[in-house]
Amino acid sequence: MNNIFFKGHGLGNDYIALEPATLSFKLTPRTIRALCDRNWGIGSDGIVALVPSKKSDFGLRIYNPDGSEAEKSGNGLRIFGCYLYHTKHTRKKHFTVETKGGVVEVHLELNGHGLVGGATVDMGRAIFQPIALPCTLRVPELIQQPVKVGEQSLRFTGVSVGNPHCVIYEKREKRWTREDLLEIGPELENHIIFPKRINVQLAVPTGPRAISILIWERGAGETLASGSSACAAACAGIRLGLVKSPVRVKAPGGTLDITVDSQYNITMKGPVMEVARGKISPAFIHTL
Repeated sequence: MNNIFFKGHGLGNDYIALEPATLSFKLTPRTIRALCDRNWGIGSDGIVALVPSKKSDFGLRIYNPDGSEAEKSGNGLRIFGCYLYHTKHTRKKHFTVETKGGVVEVHLELNGHGLVGGATVDMGRAIFQPIALPCTLRVPELIQQPVKVGEQSLRFTGVSVGNPHCVIYEKREKRWTREDLLEIGPELENHIIFPKRINVQLAVPTGPRAISILIWERGAGETLASGSSACAAACAGIRLGLVKSPVRVKAPGGTLDITVDSQYNITMKGPVMEVARGKISPAFIHTL
């Protein structure tokens, strides 16, 4: 057991990547929370774990910092691809990954130093429901639905891209604030109409092919960026007639390029960077 970890980020949204089979401890909600803790552990917005797959080149499990499991993560997938290439699990630049939210294709982009600097991920098909379903499953689709948060009456677009999202758009003259996110985000994440909780995006169109979003992630809280959130917000904006594909989605951490076809199949392109590799110390493991 080598207890080796890899850490990377996509636009400031950081994940620890590791292989559970090489760990001397099990990944449980408690150990996940300990590893992700920014003061007492390594610190991250989640964990991406390499597991076996019978359907794809690689299998992936994604864990939130509160110990819960996510179906899919766009930034997590780019970091996972970087991890696989840099640690020589593969020398391919194009491969498939099985997630709980469906099978995706990852295309790595190398920089002038032969290192992974970006990735394009085929994220599957969007479904306009605030539920976590495989992207190939057809269900009745709704464009907007009402929801009450405190004294506010809002309208949201529910989108599943393999994991569930609640997108709330405002007009160009309105700008969402961080205070809005901190008030609305946790209330919506745990709202009674979302029994499995939800990811929240506060969005505003900034041009015919551009939007700006603030992000509250299920199990993680406020994050600088989220690939699946960018995909969900872009699809909702297109469905509402606010923007056209391709869409540049700006989050506090940076920008992702999202392409959506007529059937709402999604391609996400964005940067990724390795931050560190290391070994989890025996002293820390003894506390788990």
